[in-house]
Amino acid sequence: MSDLALVGLLVAVLAIIAAAVAAIRLLRKARLRRRALRRADPAKDYAVRTDWSRSTGTVNYSSFVYFDVDRDGSYGVADRPMAGIMVRLFDGQGGFVASSRTNNGGYANFAMSTSALTAAIRVPAAYRFSVSVPPGWRSPSANDTQSTEFRLAPGSPTGLVSPDLPRPVGLAPVRSLAGRLAAGGTATLSVMAQGQVMESLTLAPACAFRFELADDADTVVITGGGLDRRLVLSPYPTDLGLLSPRAPADEAAARTIGFDDVTGRGFRKIPCGHAGLDWRNLNAMANDHTKHSEGYVNGNVSGDHVAYTSSGYPAEFSREMPFAFHSVLLSAAWLKAEGETALIESWSGDRLVASDEMVLSALTPLHYAPMLAEITRVRLSTKHHWQMVLDDLMLAG
Repeated sequence: MSDLALVGLLVAVLAIIAAAVAAIRLLRKARLRRRALRRADPAKDYAVRTDWSRSTGTVNYSSFVYFDVDRDGSYGVADRPMAGIMVRLFDGQGGFVASSRTNNGGYANFAMSTSALTAAIRVPAAYRFSVSVPPGWRSPSANDTQSTEFRLAPGSPTGLVSPDLPRPVGLAPVRSLAGRLAAGGTATLSVMAQGQVMESLTLAPACAFRFELADDADTVVITGGGLDRRLVLSPYPTDLGLLSPRAPADEAAARTIGFDDVTGRGFRKIPCGHAGLDWRNLNAMANDHTKHSEGYVNGNVSGDHVAYTSSGYPAEFSREMPFAFHSVLLSAAWLKAEGETALIESWSGDRLVASDEMVLSALTPLHYAPMLAEITRVRLSTKHHWQMVLDDLMLAG
């Protein structure tokens, strides 16, 4: 083909494109004119709909996932929406259709419409919703996979309906208890439920321990070697850190700092003097202040606010007069930081009393309970400089 022929072909293609663009503009203008004419008639301002044959809208069809705090399989007042959980949609033949992660409200949304070509649910058929249960978790509601049938419904917002929405899916991590015993130490650890000993084990010197807890376990008691302490277990995995012979903090005398009283708005740097402490590089934030922030949602265990290490830099809380550091709930701020390592260092004056490393998750808080007395400064940092989320800090004194 000659150069002249190529030029002619290019001109023809450009002419066709220009004509198509012009036609689209004319159609759009005509549609806007028709809409303007309809709106000019006051009689149509509140007209009763008579034509129910068309459906042109798009609606989010949602699967709701929650943290089943009490592990009873039912969404109740103690439970919380979970962010960042993957939900997959399959057709009736098992073919993959789409996936979505739950948002800050716990909803995984799938667009449903008979008119929108990009909608995940477009035709009447059977569909299956499958919640991806994280490793080491289970579903007390036992409904992580649910199927439903969609049928045509002319006049409805989308043209499709199902008998009901998927039932809420509850997830809960398998609880565990971890810690370390110093060299030369001896102690006995007992796990209890309603005042009865479920199991006891002798802790080996200079060794770390970690074991799963039964669902009904509510208290752990450690005796011997000057390490005597008692901890009421939380719904989350627990790490005691390095067991110290220093007099442990009395849980009954501890106060909880939940960060809701730092600000009534979405965000504020925690000021020195709050709760009688000095604060460095810690901010208070509402759990829904930042979109797609899984750890800020999942790490929030009470109220609506959490604290976090500003920009992932090391942070501290301190006071000249010693206090007892009982416990705190810690999370990674983002799923991209799942498995981040936290380092918590507790000081008494210039002396380092405890230094504990632990792995963080953006899906569940870790209940870190060192139960240390006579502390003046606690330093929090992460190995890869991701933000660490704190909630329900318990101190005494």
